[in-house]
Formats: sequence, structure tokens, C-alpha cells
Amino acid sequence: MTTRDELKARPLPFSLGVLECELPQYQFNRFLYELVGSEWEWGDRDDWTDEQWRAIVESDELRTWVAYDRGSTAGYYELYRPDGVNAEIRYFGLATGSIGKGLGGPLLSHAIESAWNWTGTERVWVHTCTFDHPSALGNYVSRGMKLYREDVLPAHAP
Repeated sequence: MTTRDELKARPLPFSLGVLECELPQYQFNRFLYELVGSEWEWGDRDDWTDEQWRAIVESDELRTWVAYDRGSTAGYYELYRPDGVNAEIRYFGLATGSIGKGLGGPLLSHAIESAWNWTGTERVWVHTCTFDHPSALGNYVSRGMKLYREDVLPAHAP
């Protein structure tokens, strides 16, 4: 997404509150990554050390928001902008118990709005793959994001 005007936002439901983690805690990001990602077999950070988690989470290049549905953790997203202009929605997802409640579109809208509200952002992007919910790509496109590139890799033999 290259302009804020492309966003087709869905409003947050009354029960969903979203807060930025203004005081970074790498242990909390690790918890969120496992809470959301375990359902989809995310594994790229499974062997990270405390030092690796601390370095990224405490970096000025990363910001984290958490969604709460009636007091319980419903999901989260991380925005990563190492070059000061291209904001990546690096991690985004809902906790298992929050899937299917219509929260994905509103939370993604919030993530995109937060990226555009980060002073200096010129582009918002996300990478998705088969380790995401089957509706993830549809949600991104429904919010106004454009498919930039698709790579189809050969299946691995068992």
C-alpha cells in the first residue's frame, strides 16, 4: 500500500481495545509470538536467544500493539521499519479463541492505520505464506493492499 487513501478500514468492535506496548518487554513479544503463531507453526524465532529478542523488541525500528477482547489477549501485531519509510506488518494475528469472531479485519485496519500514523511512512507492506490463516491474504486484499509478488515453491516430498 503506497497511500493511506487505499485503506478500506473496518472499525474496531466496542469490545476490542488495542494498546501499543510503549515500554518494550521482549518476554511479552515472545509470549505473543507463541500465543498466536503456535496454531500456524510459526518457527522462525523458535531458537532465538534472550539477547536476540531483546535486540529487536527494544529497537526503535519495531513497535508492538496488543488487542484485548473483554480483558483477554485477542491478538497482536508488530510494525517494523528499519529504513524509516517502509513499514512492514511483520507479525499479525489472532489468538486461537478469537478467530472467527470478525476481529481480523478491524485489527488489520488498526495495524495499517498505525503504520501510516508512524511519521515518515511512505509504504505499508506485509509478507504472508502458508504458515498463516487461510483467510490472511483475503483480509490483506480486502483492506486495500495490492498483491506485489507471489512465489510458488515446489512441495517437499515426505
